Amino acid sequence: MIKTRITELLGVERPIVQGGMMVVGVAELASAVSNAGGFGILTALTQPSPAALREEIARCRSMTAKPFGVNMTIFPTMNSPDYKAYAQAIIDSGEIKVVETAGTQAVAEIWELFKAAGIKIIHKCTAVRHAVSAERKGVDAISIDGFECAGHPGEDDIPGLILIPAAADKIKIPMLASGGFGDGRGLVAALALGAEGINMGTRFCATVEAPIHDNVKQAYIDNDERGTNLIFRSLHNTARVGKSAISDEVVKRLAVPGAKFGDVAELVSGMKGRELLQTGDMSSGVFWASMVQGLIHDIPTVQVLLDRIIAEAEDIINVRLAKFVGRV
Repeated sequence: MIKTRITELLGVERPIVQGGMMVVGVAELASAVSNAGGFGILTALTQPSPAALREEIARCRSMTAKPFGVNMTIFPTMNSPDYKAYAQAIIDSGEIKVVETAGTQAVAEIWELFKAAGIKIIHKCTAVRHAVSAERKGVDAISIDGFECAGHPGEDDIPGLILIPAAADKIKIPMLASGGFGDGRGLVAALALGAEGINMGTRFCATVEAPIHDNVKQAYIDNDERGTNLIFRSLHNTARVGKSAISDEVVKRLAVPGAKFGDVAELVSGMKGRELLQTGDMSSGVFWASMVQGLIHDIPTVQVLLDRIIAEAEDIINVRLAKFVGRV
């Protein structure tokens, strides 16, 4: 059994967290992760309204007696959702003791609401300076997201092998390692680098319980570690997605001098991405994926996956590494 400050903070058996993911972060997956001893997370903005989020929290509670959390990603736009109302729905549920947040400086206002309600905060960062700032402002834990990750890795391009220990050198609160994790080797590596657990997104997408089409799950297996595209680089809003004919086209269009978001908008819309995940039509849009695809070779249940990760990690710690220090 692997116990860390993360397992203590979250009240779970295993230091493995399911990251918040649009569309995928619903009760079926979050409850499965929690039931398997990890920490499942619902994605607040997957739900169309705060009222729907309250219902989803209640639905998840009906599926697990174990702790789970909610992700809130805050990026103010001209048509921003009512973030305070979503936060209040989380608070009013009475079920959520930990939230995962991400986003710009505007997230600090939401932190105050959660702190007043006694809810712990894990903040996701892509840079050491952001982690230091979040710790100073009173969050309870950091999830540090390396360049290997799916979604938005920031603009610094620092991989986990450097980012994780660099962050561990600067912060004192517990830290999750995020971006490119999917097996016991990654868990042990994260612990060695200074983290106290791992956050997985893409690997959980390739499980039986993930509420996405089998075609998408198979794409995670078919792609290897080279099977991603970085899009929006020229727009300074880099995102890592699965390699496909559509994401190849996005890269091609944005490589044209003077290209703007409008040149690819119809290919990357959230509605198109949701359609892809639900129908399995891989020509519909783009799908999020990390470099961990190179380590995905099957579609297990969440329970089998977590059992395997922990068994592999314990074997590495107790047997393989022990040989190097003369203990075996």
